[in-house]
Amino acid sequence: MSLSVKYLGLDLKNPIIIGSSGLTNSVEKIINLEKFGAGAVVLKSLFEEQILMEMGEIENQDYNDYPEAHDYARYYTKEKSTSDYLNLLERAKESVKIPVIASINCVDSKEWSSFAKKIESSGADALEINVSMLPSDIKTSSIDNEKKYFDIISEVRKNIKIPIALKMSSYSAGLAQLIQKLSWTKNTDAFVLFNRYYSPDIDLDKMKIVSSNILSSPAEIAVSLRWIALLSNKIKLPLIASTGIHDSEGVIKQILAGAQAVQIVSTVYKNGNQYIGEIITGLENWMNKNNYSSLADFRGLLSYDKAKDAASFERIQFMKYYSKIN
Repeated sequence: MSLSVKYLGLDLKNPIIIGSSGLTNSVEKIINLEKFGAGAVVLKSLFEEQILMEMGEIENQDYNDYPEAHDYARYYTKEKSTSDYLNLLERAKESVKIPVIASINCVDSKEWSSFAKKIESSGADALEINVSMLPSDIKTSSIDNEKKYFDIISEVRKNIKIPIALKMSSYSAGLAQLIQKLSWTKNTDAFVLFNRYYSPDIDLDKMKIVSSNILSSPAEIAVSLRWIALLSNKIKLPLIASTGIHDSEGVIKQILAGAQAVQIVSTVYKNGNQYIGEIITGLENWMNKNNYSSLADFRGLLSYDKAKDAASFERIQFMKYYSKIN
């Protein structure tokens, strides 16, 4: 039996990728993840918004007497963030054998083209571009929102040769066509579906906005599972499933839908690094039970084009089920 998989031109011993998070923000943690069976890791993202916010705080300080100090402070803030990240990348590559994928979280195409080159030079096996986009501005059209994806991957691709994965949002009026058009650009080598965003809630006692559901639940697998199944035989690039994958059953479902591999985070936070091994064992046991010798043997068997009840992936109303409830 083989659990190996090819992703971004890289050989992974299994399809379990640890997604960008606090789990991958130090060399020691990454070494431990490899020890417990991870097939690859995505470094914790360097957030453009974080750097810009820190630079914005500098803008608010009084440098009237020393304008050159203002310029230096802005430069230092950006360089410190990026140099720390590159140092983590270099040391991680020296310390583990599994692929190490760098990650940048973008809001536009201005800041990252040159930094992507530094990431490549520091030894990253690939780069995941995480484009976080909530289309909440009523003045911005859907076309303008989605153009950001094209602008960002185009600018980054000009500067690097290593493979690029685009981690994107499910917010789109024409998601299937958007992903297809992005695949045609040849500026990305895979898609990670999808971003999981911060969830706001309201504390009624304190009358303030608070965060909720920091970690995902198994129920959240439904969104990526639907779109992986709908697109896996239509998009020629690999699709990586993300969010809501908490056990071996979640991994199996995503591969049956057509995923090349999966990213997990919340389940490792909840159950510890050793749970990676339990997921792998569960996958192996299921494959043995069903006489599969490789992931390719069952990948996409229940995708939209192959499943007998494929229309269920496009169903958006519950009437069929509600009618049976008294």
